[in-house]
Amino acid sequence: MKKIAVFTSGGDAPGMNACVRAVVRTALSMGVEEVIGIKRGYAGMIAGDFVDLKSHSVSNIIQKGGTILMSARSKEFRTKEGREKAAAQLRQHGIEGVVAIGGDGTFTGAKIFTGEQSIPFIGVPGTIDNDIYGTDYTIGYDTALNTAMEAIDKIKDTANAHDRLFFVEVMGRDAGFIAMRTGIATGAEAVLIPESKTNIDDLVETLKGNHEQKKNSSIVVVAEGDDAGGAFDIARQVQERFDGYEIRVTILGHVQRGGRPTCADRVLASRLGVAAVEELLAGKHSTMVGMVNNQIQLTPFGQAIKHHQDINQQLMKMVEILS
Repeated sequence: MKKIAVFTSGGDAPGMNACVRAVVRTALSMGVEEVIGIKRGYAGMIAGDFVDLKSHSVSNIIQKGGTILMSARSKEFRTKEGREKAAAQLRQHGIEGVVAIGGDGTFTGAKIFTGEQSIPFIGVPGTIDNDIYGTDYTIGYDTALNTAMEAIDKIKDTANAHDRLFFVEVMGRDAGFIAMRTGIATGAEAVLIPESKTNIDDLVETLKGNHEQKKNSSIVVVAEGDDAGGAFDIARQVQERFDGYEIRVTILGHVQRGGRPTCADRVLASRLGVAAVEELLAGKHSTMVGMVNNQIQLTPFGQAIKHHQDINQQLMKMVEILS
């Protein structure tokens, strides 16, 4: 291959820039003549929003959050006509293969597209949710964990000062990985996640027990996709059953997506970016490069999309023991 492209799609994640950097410099070092950056994901692919990337183009970005290529979600790409436009743009620019950095939606689009157009795609898992099958960790997850942990540590300070119960909502519409690990790391009294059914009465009993033991504050970490509702709704239900604490709610929201990537995310993104180019040039396609037991592993798009990584049951038990 003499010309390849790279793009970021879906929700942005810290470390995406490090991966773009790795893709560009690895490709150029392996004899690829041109690397094209596709801006705004699939929307930019349809519009032909392309930029030529040189080695110096990706200098001084490894430490930056967000993505220099920007990101977007494209309704048009979900149509066959939209995908045909995207394919025409790639062929017009002589692009022979593509590295797609993103999550489940990105790989779903890539799987359909490559099946229709026979243009090789390799995926790299970039999402703070860590819910992609075929990799132990996704790009951005570690940074999001540390961001949430630091925020909850600060909330805990003010909770202790005022004898308050805080419900802290973290991202995780379909997966509770962020909630679970930050809950353990911050000593939360309870962690509520989509993977397990939340019983409000049981939660109230736990909080009452803590109050009787003279705990002067409590933290409950809530994943946004918990079945009992968001943090505000759950806080209201608890308040109706128990008024032992003064209750406050904090929604961390998109702050978890921003900030400088941690060392772990920079290294992971770099390793996966290098591996993606190596596999693409070796003729692999319609597959995702992931990291399993510290080794590169390939997972076909179909499996990565169909399956989801499971919450470690030992971690769930730890929350009960340590709260």
